[in-house]
Amino acid sequence: MDTISIIGSGSMASAIAGRAAKAGYTVEIMGRDTAKVQSLADKLGPAAKTGAYGTAPAGDIVILAVPYSGATAVVSDYGAALDGKVIIDITNPIAPDLSGLVTPPGSSGAQEIAKVLPAGAPVVKAFNTIFGHVIAQGERLDAFFAADDVHARTRAFAFLERLGLRAFDVGGLPMAQSLEALGLMMIGLAKSGAGTWDFAMKVDIG
Repeated sequence: MDTISIIGSGSMASAIAGRAAKAGYTVEIMGRDTAKVQSLADKLGPAAKTGAYGTAPAGDIVILAVPYSGATAVVSDYGAALDGKVIIDITNPIAPDLSGLVTPPGSSGAQEIAKVLPAGAPVVKAFNTIFGHVIAQGERLDAFFAADDVHARTRAFAFLERLGLRAFDVGGLPMAQSLEALGLMMIGLAKSGAGTWDFAMKVDIG
């Protein structure tokens, strides 16, 4: 059975882990808060296991499901243990007052995270434009992703499709800037009452 690893134990981690377990993956949960990690693993049942924070993840795909503010620190904690893994960054680097993105001009959260990772750990930007509770509903949603590495793009596409999502490759990792801006826009829409946080972006292809 294929294994994926998730660093984090919050609502997004739970939503993605739940879909992965239903898709037949063994899901390894890792994080600093061992109580939350164990609680999520217990919730998932036999398909889940826990891993020690900072050690080499069991999965070839590692989902970074932590707040952007702490993402580079988490990656640094793992260091060379992430070499050879495909890293899926789901973060949204958004200012607390929703006034904009907190990344340097011309960069994205995914690109900043990539700078801290080992050279052999390509980054994929994905999931940041879908709310966690919407992912958990199990519907076939449109999932946009961006990556530079060809192997990582192929793996990400297959993973998203296996989760029952409709995967859309939007281009290289610099396109993460657009995906993160879209994430900010969606949060702004939700804050202003659109769908009470219960909506998702969809591409209509004629």
